Amino acid sequence: MSDPLLFHPHTYDPAHFDPETRRLLRATVDWFEARGKRRIIEDYRTRAWLADFLAFSAKEGLFATFLTPAAAAGEDEPDKRWDTARIAALNEIFGFYGLDYWYAWQVTILGLGPVWQSDNAAAHERAAQLLSEGEVFAFGLSEKTHGADIYSTDMLLEPDGDGGFRASGSKYYIGNGNAAGLVSVFGRRTDVEGPDGYVFFAADSRHPAYRLVKNVVDSSKYVSEFRLEDYPVATEDVLHTGRAAFDAALNTVNVGKFNLCTASIGICEHAMYEAVTHAHNRILYGRPVTAFPHVRRELADAYVRLVGMKLFSDRAVDYFRSAGPDDRRYLLFNPMTKMKVTTEGEKVIDLMWDVIAAKGFEKDNYFAQAAVEIRGLPKLEGTVHVNLALILKFMRNHLLEPAEYAPVPTRLDAADDDFLFRQGPARGLGSVRFHDWRPAYDAYAAVPNVARFREQADALAEFAATIAPDEAQGRDLDFLLAVGQLFALVVHGQLILEQARLTDLDESVLDELFSVLVRDFSQHAVELHGKDSSTPEQQTWALASVRRPVIDEARSARVWSRVEALAGAYEMAQ
Repeated sequence: MSDPLLFHPHTYDPAHFDPETRRLLRATVDWFEARGKRRIIEDYRTRAWLADFLAFSAKEGLFATFLTPAAAAGEDEPDKRWDTARIAALNEIFGFYGLDYWYAWQVTILGLGPVWQSDNAAAHERAAQLLSEGEVFAFGLSEKTHGADIYSTDMLLEPDGDGGFRASGSKYYIGNGNAAGLVSVFGRRTDVEGPDGYVFFAADSRHPAYRLVKNVVDSSKYVSEFRLEDYPVATEDVLHTGRAAFDAALNTVNVGKFNLCTASIGICEHAMYEAVTHAHNRILYGRPVTAFPHVRRELADAYVRLVGMKLFSDRAVDYFRSAGPDDRRYLLFNPMTKMKVTTEGEKVIDLMWDVIAAKGFEKDNYFAQAAVEIRGLPKLEGTVHVNLALILKFMRNHLLEPAEYAPVPTRLDAADDDFLFRQGPARGLGSVRFHDWRPAYDAYAAVPNVARFREQADALAEFAATIAPDEAQGRDLDFLLAVGQLFALVVHGQLILEQARLTDLDESVLDELFSVLVRDFSQHAVELHGKDSSTPEQQTWALASVRRPVIDEARSARVWSRVEALAGAYEMAQ
């Protein structure tokens, strides 16, 4: 039996996409299924480079079809476009089978970001050709000393007198740096001070002046350190200069960080099939492990959290695809997918691991790698703390200053999301406005735990209006992050409810999910109460915001029956 809310390889049919997208997604699933669990796990354990997978992608034109914007495609290539909905679907598939596969794809997306944002037509043509040949790409931003602090780059470009440069310096933590046909590299000119000196340029990992140092992680993911030594940068290699190079770096991360949420979802789905099956089949004290109340609670919590991850991410796709110069709501929902959905993924894995215990370490299971790889996603493309701080910039406008927008429909149409490559300057976040969050909650006012959570959301709006952090607390990041967790829950719940309405979600599942969110809000409110800099008024508010979920044994039993049905529902062929 398959659950319609979860990805299942045997029944997966993405009929909502166009025929070529549907074919490629199904072909990808079939390639992994034919490869088998034993081979995939062995490749992971031996840190094998992904040559076979990349050969499959090249043969099918997978990366080329999904990652070439329509403007860079040929007239005879109508299926090529940058379509966030189908990119998200592929992220989920890659996560389901192994994050190493996703990573090679993800850093290719990052490497393409500065190229597709550039006005350099020659670079567009070169990138499109490399994609058609099955090449991967890399994003040369981070450095060993400075991390992703792009204000402090030590990649130096010295003018060569002919309009080009000679680049010298190193980059660190650069995925695909061992094999990329094109590496988008960020640096600064030696003859120009300040932001006007920034440069993004295209390099080739096969060039003699490009020296690969090592893989800095013990993994099939090739996360490289590389050095450029007097590397020739011709005028046609320059992608961006000045402030535009800075904006290209941040806007590329805006595009790339969205992919983390659906990869996390795929990991959790595969792990859940294994965990529920194991727990249900194991007999302890004469009963299946799943007969114990605490086990049922943990697995049911994991299930509804996973459903929430999917609902939020699916709805966020719609805002990403509908974005434009006058609608930049995606700038909130994007770090939410990166921060909130991926940390929910960690909770899902931890809940299941508490149940299956030692089984989660066994080398022949997918779960062992899931438990490791789920940790990486909250830490990529900016830490949880960085993204929480970013989310907080939108709190007042979102909670207190709603604006009018036309309704955003479900976006599964075969359209090119070209705005992502013309986002413009990476500033002005304080001016971004949002539609009213309350109607999403009003639509489910009759669902007990949605109503209970709405009380907490209204309390947070009152907090923002009357006792928001003062100037001193604004410098206390520890305090602000606790506030950010509360705000993130309200936004998380809003998009979950919007998607629930669009998909006619079973209200028992929704009610059980919001019982979890009520508990989460209460937990973070207590944490806020204990912060060093919280005021007496804020402490009183925090404790007054604690709520107990509405308990309904019949509802919980209905949700548990869905979880229990996952036992034996899927096992990857050996």
